[in-house]
Amino acid sequence: MRYLPLSVQERDDMLARIGVASVNELYADAPRDALLTAPLDLPLRKTELEVERRLSALAAKNVAASAAPFFVGAGAYKHHVPATVDHLIQRSEFLTAYTPYQPEISQGTLQVLFEFQTQVANLTGMEVANASMYDGSTSTAEAILMAHRVTRRGKALLSGGLHPHYAETARTLSDMSEHETAVLPPDPRATEDLIGALDDSLSCVVVQNPDFFGNLRDLAPLAEACRAKGVLLIAVVTEVLSLGLVESPGAMGADIVVGEGQSIGNGLNFGGPYLGLFATRDKYVRQSPGRLCGRSVDADGRPGFVLTLSTREQHIRREKATSNICTNSGLCALAFSIHLSLLGETGLKQLALINHANAVALAEALEKTSGVEVLNHGFFNEFTVRVKGSAADLVERMAARGVLAGVPVSRLLPRAGLDDLLLVASSEINTDDDRAAFVAALKQELNG
Repeated sequence: MRYLPLSVQERDDMLARIGVASVNELYADAPRDALLTAPLDLPLRKTELEVERRLSALAAKNVAASAAPFFVGAGAYKHHVPATVDHLIQRSEFLTAYTPYQPEISQGTLQVLFEFQTQVANLTGMEVANASMYDGSTSTAEAILMAHRVTRRGKALLSGGLHPHYAETARTLSDMSEHETAVLPPDPRATEDLIGALDDSLSCVVVQNPDFFGNLRDLAPLAEACRAKGVLLIAVVTEVLSLGLVESPGAMGADIVVGEGQSIGNGLNFGGPYLGLFATRDKYVRQSPGRLCGRSVDADGRPGFVLTLSTREQHIRREKATSNICTNSGLCALAFSIHLSLLGETGLKQLALINHANAVALAEALEKTSGVEVLNHGFFNEFTVRVKGSAADLVERMAARGVLAGVPVSRLLPRAGLDDLLLVASSEINTDDDRAAFVAALKQELNG
């Protein structure tokens, strides 16, 4: 068959070499309830035209992000991406090797990565940044593994304000590496006592700012307490645009800063690909995962760029590697770097101010709405509201009225008993008319 190039004998030989009797044994570690017990209820074949029509009909059931007032966040944010970004990322200077092993033919890619690292280090207030990772959740998990290596301890404490997807990814990697992960209960009002939870068994504390519920946190007291215990503080930023206005985690004393760079230069893209950010103190750089790009000179003294501190084990002797991530989100990093260069420091601050002002305007309007309570005392461009009844049902009814109202907390924390909480994000894309439409639809749904 065209898509099965190996013969039955060749597949049997491969299984024998691995040491398993069947393909099914390769999935022995997968939960049984995650495996199919029967074929999917799909037709065996359709023509290309039939498939296109069917998928188009399914897509038409969705309310597209660009087709309605949009207030959805929870780790993925809709911002305006200038057309210049998409134009520049297609230039031939950047269309070099996927993995830039040969610097003599990859100077465009390598220089972009070098500039990207500098931008991320400046944004996060850290001394060194790597050349990106897969996304914010994998960056977080890798930071925890790095903290275990640095401290020679094997337990991580995760804040209740950490994005649930990030916490789940961290638990998965920790379980596979036989480390311990303690996760505090969800914390909508940011009242948890992280300092009181510190002890000598911890390698790190992971805290998000702004957190999953939108709360802003002062990390300085926690950073000081962590240093006293020999615990590393890992700060997570899911809305990187906030760093244009909020004090950087590095300035507040974080040891490792990770996060999601999607908000700058990258669209929602149906959930990916996204862009993992990773920055740390210079003294920990040799324990940093992924790869770094450095500036050097050639035999004639001319400046150039090369990969550096990318341990060879990441490509060959994987069991000795500092990370299982041996590549980077290059195209997304390029888009990030171009957009941030277009904005500049002044433009980034102005954009961040617009985001905050729009969110404040929406929060103030919602506070005047009967049946709505804004939980946050401080936020950037996202906050949590308590509504009457089920937030998930409310979101569906609001979508039917042409407003994408946000993300119900129960969608990401289904067993936390927070069914009446709704995450609302408002960025520079929202107009006064959008906010008015949101409030009007909400009043109709809650109060008739």
